[in-house]
Amino acid sequence: MTDSVSRLYEAVLAARSSDPAKSRTARLLRAGRAKMAKKLAEEAVEVVIDAMHGQPEAVVRESADLLYNLVVLWVSAGVHPDEVWAEMKRRERLFGIAEKIPKDLVQGASRRKVVALEVRRARKRR
Repeated sequence: MTDSVSRLYEAVLAARSSDPAKSRTARLLRAGRAKMAKKLAEEAVEVVIDAMHGQPEAVVRESADLLYNLVVLWVSAGVHPDEVWAEMKRRERLFGIAEKIPKDLVQGASRRKVVALEVRRARKRR
C-alpha cells in the first residue's frame, strides 16, 4: 500500500503545475485547504454511510476517493507520506499495530476544537 500512496503522492505533486482546466487535482490544490478539507470530510462520511448500509463495493470505491483527497491535503500541507509511515511505526512500537495512540499521550499537541461543532453547540444552548 505504501508504494501506491507514494506513487499517488508523486502524481499529485506533478499535477500542482498542471492546468486547472484540465486537471481536477490542480483545480483542487488551487481551491485552498478549506476546500480540500471539505472534500476529505465528505469522502470520509461517504465511506461511513456505505459501511453502515453494508455495501462493501461502495466502501472500496469511496475509500480510494478518501485516500486521494487525503494525499492532496498532505501535498498542500507539506506532509510527505514517509512522515506518516514513520509515525505509524513509532505508534506500533509503543502500542501495537492495531491500537490508536491515546490522545492524552500526544506530546506537545494542544487539543483542537472544531469550530463548526462549537458553533452548533452554542446555538443549541440558546
